[in-house]
Amino acid sequence: MSDFHQNGIITDFHNLTRRPVETLEEELLGFSQRRPMSLILPSLYSELEGPALNAIVNDIAQVPYLSEVVIGLDRADRKQFLHARDFFSRLPQRHRILWNDGPRLRALDKELEAQGLSPGEPGKGRNVWFCAGFVQASGRGEVVGLHDCDILTYDRGLLARLFYPVAHPHFNYEFCKGYYPRIAKGKLNGRVSRLMVTPLLRALKKIHGPLPYLEYLDSYRYALSGEFSMRAEVLDGIRIPADWGLEIGVLSEVHRNYSTKRLCQVDLADAYDHKHQPVSEEDATTGLNRMSLDIAKALYRKLATQGVTFSAEGFRTLKATYYRLALDLIEAYDHDAVMNGLSLDRHAEERAVELFAANLLEAGSAFLDNPGERPFIPSWNRVRAAIPGILPRLHAAVEADNQGDV
Repeated sequence: MSDFHQNGIITDFHNLTRRPVETLEEELLGFSQRRPMSLILPSLYSELEGPALNAIVNDIAQVPYLSEVVIGLDRADRKQFLHARDFFSRLPQRHRILWNDGPRLRALDKELEAQGLSPGEPGKGRNVWFCAGFVQASGRGEVVGLHDCDILTYDRGLLARLFYPVAHPHFNYEFCKGYYPRIAKGKLNGRVSRLMVTPLLRALKKIHGPLPYLEYLDSYRYALSGEFSMRAEVLDGIRIPADWGLEIGVLSEVHRNYSTKRLCQVDLADAYDHKHQPVSEEDATTGLNRMSLDIAKALYRKLATQGVTFSAEGFRTLKATYYRLALDLIEAYDHDAVMNGLSLDRHAEERAVELFAANLLEAGSAFLDNPGERPFIPSWNRVRAAIPGILPRLHAAVEADNQGDV
């Protein structure tokens, strides 16, 4: 049962009464007359063959208030795209698939690349960015939601609660972030959030003071969740990272563009489980190893724009401060797990903290050595200014892929 605490920085929507999903959906159906809703699903083709997405699509097919479902499909050849068209055809809502590896979208990407505006390497950030452009081109949704396609514990109530704060016609929220406990198979999960992001933010506050940005990020109960909703116009002006810093990057951009009174978070589920990333201690290009590097660099870049000065000595101090705070939190998590009958491997937790601590220095060195790095995908506002008519052409390319021969 969620508590009713408000931290005073952003509004927290709790799950106090477990309202039936049918009641929420009935209200949302009414809201959709004034604020139509679109859903973005960034997906790898492999997720069509996984255990989660089939059930997710079956649930979404029963949702009455969606005007549009936009699926971003990565790593799919022609045969696989045609299979995806058939896979998603059960959705009664208007739906379109962005075949990101298809010739039409690749041609648009080459044009963007020629102008220095391409989103760069494939990944979730690039996928979401193209979907955001299509949603703006379509103009069918005033409120846009997004969630991952590997959620094993998915139900329609998660989606209803995600949309509700932004879709309500008498609320003035521009952006909503989802949160939940990461518990599965009797284990406490969510290692990067628990063991890296939380102690890192608190270490940064201890060293650099209670900066409003750090207080803001630390107010989110699950800053790395892949579920959020927003007004459609938010998509036009934000720059997002192409790497694993996507979630932190989105939070940073909405903080830059909007008052915290227009931002909120919502309790989505009593339990949440999805595909777990390996730690990949020996490979810094994948898994939690890569994720922790990208998140650290995203935070350093944002703090630099706030006037924070970094140095090699400062990063060593940050590592030591973080490490002590993270070890203290491991003990708290361990005791919490025991009281709730959950398991937690303290040895594995400490090894993860050691890796994250080393990566804080590695990310710091990369930040200092490459100050000219351009990690953010340009905003669609900038792209439209550079290439007038790009959004209608994106819309036409997607329509051609979905309706005709490919």
